[in-house]
Amino acid sequence: MQVERWDVLEITVNGPKEGNPFTEQTIEGTFTGKNETVTAAGFYDGDGVYKVRFMPSFEGEYTYKTTGSFPGAETQGSFTVTPAKGNNHGPVRVAHTYHFAYEDGTPYYSVGTTCYVWPHQPDQVIEKTLQELDKGYFNKMRFCVFPKHYIHNLKDPQTFPYEGTPMDCSGLTEDNFSYDSDFSGNEWDFTRFNPEHFRRVERAILQLRDRGIEADLIVMHPYDRWGFSDMGQEADDLYWKYCVARFSAYRNLWWSLANEYDLMKAKTLQDWEHYAALLCQLDPYKHLRSVHNCVPFYDYTRPWVTHCSMQRQDLYRHVEYTDEYRVRYGKPVVWDEIAYEGNIDMGWGNISGQELTRRFWEASLRGGYAGHGETYVDEENDILWWSHGGELHGESPARIKFLHQILSETPGGLGLRRADAMGFDEVVAVPDSTTPVDGYELHYYGFGRPSFRYFHKEGSWRVEVIDTWEMTVEDRGVHTGRFRVELPGKEYMAIRLRKV
Repeated sequence: MQVERWDVLEITVNGPKEGNPFTEQTIEGTFTGKNETVTAAGFYDGDGVYKVRFMPSFEGEYTYKTTGSFPGAETQGSFTVTPAKGNNHGPVRVAHTYHFAYEDGTPYYSVGTTCYVWPHQPDQVIEKTLQELDKGYFNKMRFCVFPKHYIHNLKDPQTFPYEGTPMDCSGLTEDNFSYDSDFSGNEWDFTRFNPEHFRRVERAILQLRDRGIEADLIVMHPYDRWGFSDMGQEADDLYWKYCVARFSAYRNLWWSLANEYDLMKAKTLQDWEHYAALLCQLDPYKHLRSVHNCVPFYDYTRPWVTHCSMQRQDLYRHVEYTDEYRVRYGKPVVWDEIAYEGNIDMGWGNISGQELTRRFWEASLRGGYAGHGETYVDEENDILWWSHGGELHGESPARIKFLHQILSETPGGLGLRRADAMGFDEVVAVPDSTTPVDGYELHYYGFGRPSFRYFHKEGSWRVEVIDTWEMTVEDRGVHTGRFRVELPGKEYMAIRLRKV
């Protein structure tokens, strides 16, 4: 038996179907190699099938042993871990305090998107989503385990996470929609999961993995008409344990405790700390962990938080605070929600592609990262990328891909930071590396429209003019001393200087 490094080894055994296997039976596996010993909880997958999953972090020979509450749970064997291939670089980790890299050291520059409930859509919508992702615009996607109740999300999902019966929402329209849902009419058994629902989620994680995209999994959220946001701690704990057992062996997994945690009125800060403690205890691979806000930021200095997952708090200034929040929290700053390109009637979903692209550049050059979303009205099908996936209609994705190309050319292999000295009308970035990297600067002018710019530099410097909207890089030759760079007098321009 063989498995690739950072891939998934799955041990399957048959066991009892009687009673409630989700609560009455247990299984776990211990995996031992020269460099690690990992014990991972298993889970019940329905129809008398029990599974234990393991992600090896090293090459070489391993042994395994599974044990559990029923006789058939006891198995043992050996396997070989082979070298990673292709786009398999391992899990993403924090690197140099403010940035990310894969476990094998390959730099990772986050350019994410949001598709909250895309795994829960009909197959044809999922297929269109994958076709868009194949264009290489993004390398991270945020999405939910639970279905979502919201404007443009009035239809029931394809599956539900528990055995039972949902409320009748056949009469639900935008006219009678309410955020304050009455959960009556739902009949769920919160002790019995529906494995097919969770298979859809893990299928989505694997589809992203195969495309080199990180799965930022939102475990809880407030937009709910079924009662999943207020199940009680016992049911919550069972749910968290099941999610960790099923999903944690996937290398491209990130944990988001919640989307907009502060809107979940049934939860306290103590609850979130409790879930975080569970996660730290149960996840053997220590995947990235954060929690997302609506208004107040979580205390990102908490030791379990690996990075800041932020939503803007201010209508006009947000990504402009990136460098300040880096200092405040001492962790990578990821603006997962800074408003979406679109034209719906809500302010968080109707900025232009130009403005979203500008926010990406501002965040990136200040030493952080940004996230995309798209909310263009679809009068016929009511399918919006931000929630369902489907087709992209906006102008920003191609520009975000172009930005990622620019970021990937950063010397030092980590990321950028705001320069210590810069003009009041520009953002200047330099490499943020473990060792000083001199001779590389990015000057970004955003909504400014200079027609020329003067520089005074010692030594010889190659000058490139970057049009971030037209996605062009123009070589303007090598200059020294005091020199003038001509610009087209339009927005969203940048100048890159490289010492030669």
